[in-house]
Amino acid sequence: MQYLKIATFALGLVCSSAASLSFAQDISAKIQVCGACHGSDGNSKIIGTPSLAGQPKIFLENQMVMIREGMRDIPVMKGQLDGLSDAAIVAIAKFYTNSPAISQAGSRNAALFEKGQVISKEALCGTCHLPSYVGRDQMPRIAAQREDYLLYSMRQFRSNQARGRDTIMAASLYGMTDDDLKAIAHYLSQLQ
Repeated sequence: MQYLKIATFALGLVCSSAASLSFAQDISAKIQVCGACHGSDGNSKIIGTPSLAGQPKIFLENQMVMIREGMRDIPVMKGQLDGLSDAAIVAIAKFYTNSPAISQAGSRNAALFEKGQVISKEALCGTCHLPSYVGRDQMPRIAAQREDYLLYSMRQFRSNQARGRDTIMAASLYGMTDDDLKAIAHYLSQLQ
């Protein structure tokens, strides 16, 4: 009887290890697919594609669930997260959260940088995104994000086209000109 309990326990460990290995391989394969656009380390080099490295875990989890459930419509992401389990989403988010964000910004325009710094401070961007703009909880890291993506996102928020995302951003950007948004995007993209 004792031998049967030990054998059952050992078999359980083997099956558990095999399942864990399979899960890890599945996550690794999914991260490779994500990396084709978002960068193998989460730092995107593709115009219009956000960097995921260094984003808050809760933010990434929320965004992936909203995309998977069709609450956030991103045409290039159609089907990419279909059938992905919550556990897989958590594992992928953890990978990107633990990857360091590296700015992909080009050369700094001093006047634009300074203007963006002033506007960001006046607009109180650091209240939600933290003073270092690294984000927290469900607020994304906007420091070192791609400049083109920041500008695109802010334009979407300002025109109420950012479906499935925090509506407070529409109010935060209300009345800002395109030049203001360009300055903010340039400033934030330059931060490390």
